[in-house]
Amino acid sequence: MDNQSLSLFHQVAPPREGEFEKPPLLLLLHGFGANEDDLFSLASYLDDRFLIVSARAPVVLGSGSYAWFNLGFTPEGVTIDLDEAEKSCQTLLQFINEVIEFYEVDRRAVYLMGFSQGAMMSLAIALTSPGIASAVVAMSGRLLPQTLAQITDKDALIGLPIFVAHGTRDPVLPIRHAHEIRTELSNLPVDLTYREYEMAHEVSAESLRDVITWLKNRLDRSTIVNIVN
Repeated sequence: MDNQSLSLFHQVAPPREGEFEKPPLLLLLHGFGANEDDLFSLASYLDDRFLIVSARAPVVLGSGSYAWFNLGFTPEGVTIDLDEAEKSCQTLLQFINEVIEFYEVDRRAVYLMGFSQGAMMSLAIALTSPGIASAVVAMSGRLLPQTLAQITDKDALIGLPIFVAHGTRDPVLPIRHAHEIRTELSNLPVDLTYREYEMAHEVSAESLRDVITWLKNRLDRSTIVNIVN
């Protein structure tokens, strides 16, 4: 098996430093209409200890344009293809396990970082399949309608680190979606960090700095715990 025979096409950047038998994994999940190159452009700014994988979503929208699920645009608003979203979740779970085996990363250190649709997928995977993700960064996203109903074991989510970043001027997914995430996650035993930024539907320099710092701190803590154990 070569790296592009895995379930999802992807870009990969090996760790630039760190003496790990098995490095931590940072999986990047892009938004609607983008591709694996989008978030991968941030790889050089992220912690050097990560093996970084940026996955291409499976739904083809056009040349160089992909999605985790299709959207419908109706007079009542935007609708989500829930079956397609669920199928992509299952594909992602398979892909994560393939990446862990193929790249020999640390199964205890799988970090998910998604933007927009990718944030929705990251939250869905982490909340409904406890133990898969060590931490989540959800940027400019929302909760999929089915995610909360699919949580079967709240106790398994105790202490799960989640960083939520959203723009107060986001015209695509208005800030109310981030407020919903904050409200719902506050009712779960996760370790939530919530930040709002004066930005639109984007990753600003300020938000990226905070994400970088948060990921570094989480990785530092998990490294210490693993050494002790």
